[in-house]
Amino acid sequence: MRVESPESTNRILTIPNVITIVRLACLPVFLWLLFGLDDWLAAAALLALLGITDFVDGYIARHLHQVSDLGKVLDPTADRLLFIVGVGGIMVVGAAPLWFSILVLAREILVGGAMVVLTLMGMKRFDVSWWGKAGTLCLMVSFPSFLASEAVFRYADAMRLLAWVAGIPGLVLSYYAALTYIPVMRRNLAEGRADRTRAAP
Repeated sequence: MRVESPESTNRILTIPNVITIVRLACLPVFLWLLFGLDDWLAAAALLALLGITDFVDGYIARHLHQVSDLGKVLDPTADRLLFIVGVGGIMVVGAAPLWFSILVLAREILVGGAMVVLTLMGMKRFDVSWWGKAGTLCLMVSFPSFLASEAVFRYADAMRLLAWVAGIPGLVLSYYAALTYIPVMRRNLAEGRADRTRAAP
């Protein structure tokens, strides 16, 4: 997840933005590996790589001072698409428990939908919390591990154990983060509307 920098730029072509666009472009490749080639191990490896690069682009954005206005929108959008496509695909092939996948997808859809609606209503943008970042990291480990456990039978038990060890804390942290966003959303919606009112002629 990208951490907000005190300053941002209107530049479009930045290294973090290019990485994010490449991540989005790799989603069809993930689906092709999973459904077209039936290569679950390669699909798991790609999904894990896409999760890692999520944190790489944030690091680059902060340390190279390339936090951009486009990146603030593009990065979280890519994160949610990665979750929805990745978890949805894994749910279809049955590599992860259905109830677990549904809970993760429901949280992403609810939070993402609320963000879109409230932003259209005037809510000011806010950063992902530490709890949300930690939950995302855990889930980015969990789902590729579930998928890999069905593809590599020699290490299936170890991969499935890793999936649960990362997945349960990830699920708890992601829902806790969603609860902490509620008062922030209410406050930022009120502030955003007040700013619009003051700016109106």
